[in-house]
Amino acid sequence: RVFLRAVNQFTSVLNRFFLDQANFELQLWNNYFHLAVAFLTHESLQLETFSQAKRNKIIKKYGDMRKEIGFKIRDMWYNLGPHKIKFIPAMVGPILEVTLVPEPELRKATIPIFFDMMQCEFNFSGNRNFHMFENELITKLDQEVEGGRGDEQYKILLEKLLLEHCRKHKYLSAPGEVFAWLVSSLLENLLDYRTIMHDESKENRMSCTVNVL
Repeated sequence: RVFLRAVNQFTSVLNRFFLDQANFELQLWNNYFHLAVAFLTHESLQLETFSQAKRNKIIKKYGDMRKEIGFKIRDMWYNLGPHKIKFIPAMVGPILEVTLVPEPELRKATIPIFFDMMQCEFNFSGNRNFHMFENELITKLDQEVEGGRGDEQYKILLEKLLLEHCRKHKYLSAPGEVFAWLVSSLLENLLDYRTIMHDESKENRMSCTVNVL
Protein backbone atom coordinates (compact mmCIF):
# COMPACT_ATOMS: atom_id res chain seq x y z
CA ARG A 1 0.00 0.00 0.00
CA VAL A 2 2.84 2.37 0.89
CA PHE A 3 4.55 1.52 -2.37
CA LEU A 4 1.37 2.16 -4.31
CA ARG A 5 1.09 5.61 -2.72
CA ALA A 6 4.66 6.38 -3.78
CA VAL A 7 3.96 5.31 -7.38
CA ASN A 8 0.88 7.55 -7.40
CA GLN A 9 3.08 10.46 -6.30
CA PHE A 10 5.37 9.77 -9.27
CA THR A 11 2.40 9.88 -11.66
CA SER A 12 1.34 13.34 -10.56
CA VAL A 13 4.93 14.64 -10.85
CA LEU A 14 5.31 13.10 -14.33
CA ASN A 15 2.04 14.64 -15.49
CA ARG A 16 2.88 18.06 -14.06
CA PHE A 17 6.51 18.48 -15.03
CA PHE A 18 7.57 15.94 -17.64
CA LEU A 19 4.72 15.69 -20.14
CA ASP A 20 4.67 18.83 -22.27
CA GLN A 21 6.66 18.99 -25.49
CA ALA A 22 9.54 21.02 -24.01
CA ASN A 23 10.12 18.90 -20.89
CA PHE A 24 9.12 15.40 -21.99
CA GLU A 25 11.44 12.76 -20.53
CA LEU A 26 11.19 9.48 -22.40
CA GLN A 27 13.33 7.50 -19.94
CA LEU A 28 11.33 8.66 -16.92
CA TRP A 29 8.03 7.67 -18.50
CA ASN A 30 9.50 4.38 -19.61
CA ASN A 31 10.72 3.68 -16.06
CA TYR A 32 7.29 4.57 -14.69
CA PHE A 33 5.48 2.08 -16.96
CA HIS A 34 7.93 -0.73 -16.20
CA LEU A 35 7.74 -0.02 -12.47
CA ALA A 36 3.92 0.02 -12.48
CA VAL A 37 3.73 -3.22 -14.49
CA ALA A 38 6.24 -4.93 -12.18
CA PHE A 39 4.11 -3.87 -9.19
CA LEU A 40 0.86 -5.04 -10.78
CA THR A 41 2.23 -8.45 -11.77
CA HIS A 42 4.09 -9.08 -8.49
CA GLU A 43 3.29 -12.53 -7.09
CA SER A 44 2.20 -11.19 -3.70
CA LEU A 45 -0.72 -9.35 -5.36
CA GLN A 46 -2.08 -12.26 -7.42
CA LEU A 47 -5.20 -12.83 -5.31
CA GLU A 48 -6.47 -15.84 -7.26
CA THR A 49 -3.46 -17.85 -6.00
CA PHE A 50 -4.59 -17.47 -2.35
CA SER A 51 -7.26 -19.29 -0.37
CA GLN A 52 -10.72 -17.70 -0.37
CA ALA A 53 -10.33 -16.62 3.27
CA LYS A 54 -6.99 -14.90 2.67
CA ARG A 55 -8.30 -13.28 -0.50
CA ASN A 56 -11.35 -11.87 1.31
CA LYS A 57 -9.17 -10.56 4.11
CA ILE A 58 -6.81 -8.74 1.71
CA ILE A 59 -9.67 -7.28 -0.36
CA LYS A 60 -11.45 -6.06 2.76
CA LYS A 61 -8.34 -4.33 4.10
CA TYR A 62 -6.63 -3.10 0.92
CA GLY A 63 -8.89 -3.76 -2.08
CA ASP A 64 -7.39 -5.21 -5.25
CA MET A 65 -4.38 -2.94 -5.73
CA ARG A 66 -3.82 -4.39 -9.21
CA LYS A 67 -6.98 -2.66 -10.42
CA GLU A 68 -5.96 0.66 -8.91
CA ILE A 69 -2.53 0.68 -10.54
CA GLY A 70 -3.90 -0.85 -13.76
CA PHE A 71 -6.41 1.97 -14.21
CA LYS A 72 -3.59 4.45 -13.51
CA ILE A 73 -1.40 2.81 -16.21
CA ARG A 74 -4.32 3.15 -18.64
CA ASP A 75 -4.81 6.85 -17.79
CA MET A 76 -1.08 7.57 -18.04
CA TRP A 77 -0.96 5.90 -21.47
CA TYR A 78 -3.78 8.09 -22.77
CA ASN A 79 -2.14 11.20 -21.24
CA LEU A 80 0.88 10.67 -23.50
CA GLY A 81 -0.97 12.01 -26.56
CA PRO A 82 1.42 12.43 -29.51
CA HIS A 83 4.31 10.92 -27.48
CA LYS A 84 2.66 7.47 -27.65
CA ILE A 85 4.42 6.52 -30.89
CA LYS A 86 7.76 6.61 -29.00
CA PHE A 87 6.55 3.65 -26.91
CA ILE A 88 5.55 1.40 -29.80
CA PRO A 89 6.48 -1.43 -30.02
CA ALA A 90 8.47 -1.42 -26.74
CA MET A 91 5.41 -1.09 -24.47
CA VAL A 92 3.35 -3.81 -26.21
CA GLY A 93 4.85 -6.59 -24.06
CA PRO A 94 4.39 -4.84 -20.68
CA ILE A 95 0.78 -3.87 -21.52
CA LEU A 96 0.12 -7.47 -22.61
CA GLU A 97 1.34 -8.65 -19.19
CA VAL A 98 -1.17 -6.31 -17.55
CA THR A 99 -4.09 -7.47 -19.71
CA LEU A 100 -3.31 -11.13 -19.00
CA VAL A 101 -3.83 -10.73 -15.24
CA PRO A 102 -7.07 -12.70 -14.63
CA GLU A 103 -9.15 -9.81 -13.26
CA PRO A 104 -12.14 -9.02 -15.54
CA GLU A 105 -12.43 -5.27 -14.83
CA LEU A 106 -8.70 -4.78 -15.28
CA ARG A 107 -8.79 -6.63 -18.60
CA LYS A 108 -11.75 -4.59 -19.87
CA ALA A 109 -9.98 -1.36 -18.94
CA THR A 110 -6.58 -2.18 -20.47
CA ILE A 111 -7.21 -4.30 -23.61
CA PRO A 112 -8.48 -1.18 -25.52
CA ILE A 113 -4.92 0.21 -25.20
CA PHE A 114 -4.01 -2.28 -27.95
CA PHE A 115 -6.47 -0.64 -30.33
CA ASP A 116 -5.07 2.77 -29.39
CA MET A 117 -1.57 1.51 -30.25
CA MET A 118 -2.80 0.22 -33.62
CA GLN A 119 -4.45 3.55 -34.35
CA CYS A 120 -1.40 5.49 -33.21
CA GLU A 121 1.03 3.56 -35.43
CA PHE A 122 -1.42 3.72 -38.34
CA ASN A 123 -1.64 7.53 -38.02
CA PHE A 124 1.96 8.44 -37.16
CA SER A 125 4.20 5.86 -38.84
CA GLY A 126 3.64 7.26 -42.31
CA ASN A 127 3.06 3.76 -43.70
CA ARG A 128 -0.69 3.60 -42.94
CA ASN A 129 -0.29 0.24 -41.24
CA PHE A 130 0.42 -1.18 -37.77
CA HIS A 131 3.02 -3.84 -38.59
CA MET A 132 5.38 -3.01 -35.70
CA PHE A 133 2.56 -3.40 -33.20
CA GLU A 134 1.23 -6.53 -34.93
CA ASN A 135 4.58 -8.34 -34.99
CA GLU A 136 5.36 -7.45 -31.39
CA LEU A 137 1.97 -8.57 -30.06
CA ILE A 138 2.18 -11.92 -31.88
CA THR A 139 5.72 -12.56 -30.60
CA LYS A 140 4.94 -11.59 -27.00
CA LEU A 141 1.64 -13.49 -26.98
CA ASP A 142 3.51 -16.64 -27.94
CA GLN A 143 5.98 -16.16 -25.07
CA GLU A 144 3.32 -15.34 -22.47
CA VAL A 145 1.06 -18.29 -23.29
CA GLU A 146 4.04 -20.63 -23.29
CA GLY A 147 4.88 -19.21 -19.85
CA GLY A 148 1.45 -20.32 -18.57
CA ARG A 149 -0.55 -17.10 -18.89
CA GLY A 150 -3.75 -16.59 -20.87
CA ASP A 151 -7.05 -18.47 -20.86
CA GLU A 152 -10.22 -18.97 -22.89
CA GLN A 153 -11.96 -15.96 -21.26
CA TYR A 154 -9.04 -13.76 -22.29
CA LYS A 155 -9.28 -14.96 -25.90
CA ILE A 156 -13.02 -14.19 -26.04
CA LEU A 157 -12.64 -10.72 -24.47
CA LEU A 158 -9.61 -9.75 -26.59
CA GLU A 159 -11.41 -10.70 -29.80
CA LYS A 160 -14.64 -8.94 -28.75
CA LEU A 161 -13.00 -5.64 -27.70
CA LEU A 162 -10.64 -5.46 -30.69
CA LEU A 163 -13.50 -6.11 -33.12
CA GLU A 164 -15.76 -3.55 -31.42
CA HIS A 165 -13.14 -0.81 -31.57
CA CYS A 166 -11.91 -1.59 -35.09
CA ARG A 167 -15.40 -1.71 -36.61
CA LYS A 168 -16.07 1.86 -35.45
CA HIS A 169 -12.94 3.20 -37.18
CA LYS A 170 -13.14 4.48 -40.72
CA TYR A 171 -9.75 3.22 -41.93
CA LEU A 172 -8.94 0.44 -39.48
CA SER A 173 -12.20 -1.49 -39.76
CA ALA A 174 -10.99 -3.88 -42.50
CA PRO A 175 -7.31 -4.48 -41.51
CA GLY A 176 -8.27 -4.33 -37.83
CA GLU A 177 -10.90 -7.01 -38.20
CA VAL A 178 -8.47 -9.30 -40.05
CA PHE A 179 -5.92 -8.74 -37.26
CA ALA A 180 -8.48 -9.42 -34.49
CA TRP A 181 -9.41 -12.78 -36.05
CA LEU A 182 -5.74 -13.62 -36.60
CA VAL A 183 -4.82 -12.95 -32.95
CA SER A 184 -7.88 -14.83 -31.73
CA SER A 185 -7.12 -17.95 -33.79
CA LEU A 186 -3.42 -17.79 -32.83
CA LEU A 187 -4.37 -17.60 -29.15
CA GLU A 188 -6.75 -20.53 -29.54
CA ASN A 189 -4.02 -22.64 -31.16
CA LEU A 190 -1.45 -21.64 -28.53
CA LEU A 191 -3.83 -22.54 -25.69
CA ASP A 192 -4.62 -25.89 -27.34
CA TYR A 193 -0.94 -26.54 -27.84
CA ARG A 194 -0.15 -25.73 -24.20
CA THR A 195 -2.92 -28.06 -23.00
CA ILE A 196 -1.88 -30.95 -25.20
CA MET A 197 1.86 -30.72 -24.54
CA HIS A 198 1.44 -33.38 -21.85
CA ASP A 199 -0.81 -35.60 -23.97
CA GLU A 200 0.35 -39.17 -24.52
CA SER A 201 -0.84 -39.16 -28.13
CA LYS A 202 1.89 -38.13 -30.57
CA GLU A 203 -0.73 -37.49 -33.28
CA ASN A 204 -2.57 -34.96 -31.11
CA ARG A 205 0.65 -33.14 -30.28
CA MET A 206 1.70 -33.06 -33.92
CA SER A 207 -1.72 -31.82 -35.03
CA CYS A 208 -1.57 -28.92 -32.54
CA THR A 209 1.99 -28.07 -33.60
CA VAL A 210 0.89 -27.89 -37.24
CA ASN A 211 -2.03 -25.61 -36.27
CA VAL A 212 0.30 -23.21 -34.43
CA LEU A 213 2.74 -23.16 -37.34
